[in-house]
Amino acid sequence: MADPTEARGRRGKHDKWNATYLPDLTGRTVVITGANSGIGFAAARALARAGAHVVFAVRDLARGGAAAAKVGGSTEVRRLDLADLDSVREFAAGWQRPLDVLINNAGVMMLPEQRTKQGFEMQFGTNHLGHFALTNLLLPHVTDRVVTVSSGLHRGGDGVIHFADVNLTGRYSPTRAYAQSKLANLLFTLELQRRLSEAGSAVRALAVHPGYAATNLQSHTANPLARTIMAVGNKVLAQDDEAGALPTLYAASQDLPGAAYVGPDGLGEMRGAPALVGRSAAASDPDAARRLWTLSAELTGVAWGVEMAARDSRP
Repeated sequence: MADPTEARGRRGKHDKWNATYLPDLTGRTVVITGANSGIGFAAARALARAGAHVVFAVRDLARGGAAAAKVGGSTEVRRLDLADLDSVREFAAGWQRPLDVLINNAGVMMLPEQRTKQGFEMQFGTNHLGHFALTNLLLPHVTDRVVTVSSGLHRGGDGVIHFADVNLTGRYSPTRAYAQSKLANLLFTLELQRRLSEAGSAVRALAVHPGYAATNLQSHTANPLARTIMAVGNKVLAQDDEAGALPTLYAASQDLPGAAYVGPDGLGEMRGAPALVGRSAAASDPDAARRLWTLSAELTGVAWGVEMAARDSRP
């Protein structure tokens, strides 16, 4: 990996970190889920400008192709629907080369109640289970790090994983389901790093959140009043996509400890430069992280990636 201190721009002692301080990423390959819009697109553009080969992992190939064309640089587009585990397996089966960085960015937010193709609650199924399966299936190819986008709203909802019923049957609410999925992202990162360290792997697992960033996620929320409030907030309070992508870029390129969590350094972590930030006690619970991993493996039928790599390397 390029030395992260060798930035393309000259950074002053008191300058805030931004995308111009990305190192030269020539020769590195990055997969970004949901790279066709929002902070995923902003991250893809910055990484491509820094020389990386960026793979747009998207549901809609036409939209992904249009987005990649705007980015320029070295890009490719591959189909991936995280709400369909068959699509996740197909994507992973088609990947047969080293992968430096996997960025689990795609997500859905506060939707009306609905299900994935395999019958899971859509937010938990897409935001967590889809990325859980993708990461483990691709892990034999990953050489550097896995970055997963969570949210400050992991502290919301009930503040726990509903292990007995992750689908929230009969008690669904868009905010409860979203918070559970974002808490799951952090617990997944925690347990992934524990397993990587135990296996002696040099790969690191990191998590990020964008703060309050104006993206198209908010326009799909189930509550009309919430959509109106978020629309106003997007104009008055929110950062733009490029600022929202900075924690992702920071985690994807800088020398950080495994299981680190990166977010904006401003008031309430709503906006600002990327920095290491705190998480809820529930998101730091190693027992819950192990339990979630076991449940996720059962639900997806996907094994621990390092075990798969060891199995596949046997003569």
